[in-house]
Amino acid sequence: TQAHAIISRMSLLVALAFLAILASLGAALFFMLRGGQTQSNKSRGMARALALRVGFSILLFVCILLAWKLGYIHPTGIPQGS
Repeated sequence: TQAHAIISRMSLLVALAFLAILASLGAALFFMLRGGQTQSNKSRGMARALALRVGFSILLFVCILLAWKLGYIHPTGIPQGS
């Protein structure tokens, strides 16, 4: 069905965003440990990798919020007022 296709695409997008977050954290670690000849190159590479991580995190949050708003996912857990 149409809803199932949308949910599977959304799940794929969330998984890719999560992997991108992990990859950018790995890149920041690489630049922190090895990074380049000068401190400036090391700092620039780390800052770029961490900025990408923030961007991917925001994208992931917006995707989850959009899926909830469109009704594709539903919150679960302890009922309010219990």
